Amino acid sequence: MIAAALAEPDDFEEWRAEARRLAAAGVAPETAAWSDGDGTADLFAAPPPASSMAEPTGREVRANRAFIDLARSVILHSDPVRLGLLYSVLWRLQTQPRLLDDVADPDVVALERLAKQVRRDIHKMRAFVRFRVVADEDGVDRYVAWFEPEHRIERANAEFFVNRFASQRWSILTPRLSLHWDGAALLEGPPATRSDAPTEDGVEELWLGYYRSIFNPARLKVGMMVKEMPRRYWKNLPEAGQIPDLIAGAHRREAAMIATGANLFESEPAPASLAAVAEGITQCRRCPIGCNGTRAVMGEGSSSAVLMIVGEQPGDNEERENRPFIGPAGQLLDRALEETGIERQRAYVTNAVKHFKFTPRGKRRLHQTPTAGEIDICRWWLDGERALIKPKVVLALGASSARGLLGRTPAIGRERGSAIALPDGTTVWLTAHPSYLLRLDGDAREREHDRFAQDLAGLSQLLRAG
Repeated sequence: MIAAALAEPDDFEEWRAEARRLAAAGVAPETAAWSDGDGTADLFAAPPPASSMAEPTGREVRANRAFIDLARSVILHSDPVRLGLLYSVLWRLQTQPRLLDDVADPDVVALERLAKQVRRDIHKMRAFVRFRVVADEDGVDRYVAWFEPEHRIERANAEFFVNRFASQRWSILTPRLSLHWDGAALLEGPPATRSDAPTEDGVEELWLGYYRSIFNPARLKVGMMVKEMPRRYWKNLPEAGQIPDLIAGAHRREAAMIATGANLFESEPAPASLAAVAEGITQCRRCPIGCNGTRAVMGEGSSSAVLMIVGEQPGDNEERENRPFIGPAGQLLDRALEETGIERQRAYVTNAVKHFKFTPRGKRRLHQTPTAGEIDICRWWLDGERALIKPKVVLALGASSARGLLGRTPAIGRERGSAIALPDGTTVWLTAHPSYLLRLDGDAREREHDRFAQDLAGLSQLLRAG
């Protein structure tokens, strides 16, 4: 066996030189035993003799830019297998120069997996480092943070923090090493412990107050939050102590938001006719959208329709023509309904929000998504339409329309294409909004078109079943 040892486990240039030496000497991957500066070694390699050396033979070693970039990430991984794996791929590249194009190759897949984990750890460090201020010996503020990376990313990430906080003194302490910036030079120090970092500072309560104020219960998706902010980071985040209570109170706050919208109408009788709904939405000024100078767009279709179709809000075309779903998204919906055998003419089509919310861009008016509060206020009119139409099935296009019907914001990916029962016996069938499909390209657009068609096919079966 030939020994291949690194003094520093994250030193790509050292690994590159050693790998080049071995490959030039004709040392096959199975005869190379790699170890790094942390004292870890490739568990699949036998211990090498102390006197093992590989002499270069002048053999030229080549590697393309894609491999170099990939290796710079993989070398930062904490798995000792990475060293031998990188060398194995380098060895194969000498006879298979397009090896990295084979996305099914086990070695390539393994390298990409390791690189992805490193990139994710780099992102987490940038997102979840929390500095607290202390005073240096000369009285100047220094911002100190404690972080526990999964991989050896500290040095690779240092430039990001230098560029972002160039004018401030800071230190990042980790179990492997510490980084210190004095405003001019980056210095490296010994390993640290969590107790070496400050636990709080004078401005922390201000940050916690801000965090509590922007925590939106209507947008809360606990699973997604934990995926993006894993619990193992929580112990180092001052705001993490607030999260359990905020989650626990989120549903109560959301219900209060919905009740606030309903309370705006508590002294009014329910509209007695669709004409009353049309007159009411024209005069409604209970939310900012109703006050933006656009005209309300009433639903249209059969007043005894079995199927009601609900979108988010009228768009630019709909507001100008005063008709729902006549723009590009409406045209896409019409084609999809026709292909499924559903007649739009026999349905009632409307929106969860009756006015067009937009932001001006020159002469154009660009769509803006309504807030949960705005949807909840306008729910009064949508409930009025539904009570008068009495549909058996309601097709909800997108999360905003579903909120107007369900009183909550659903997860489209998880709940689409299935029947959801309302208390009055009406069935809600949920799918994506056609405008979402229009924003996609290539394979993603084709895939989502297929899912949309499948959802409408399920709706058609539901309607035929009575």
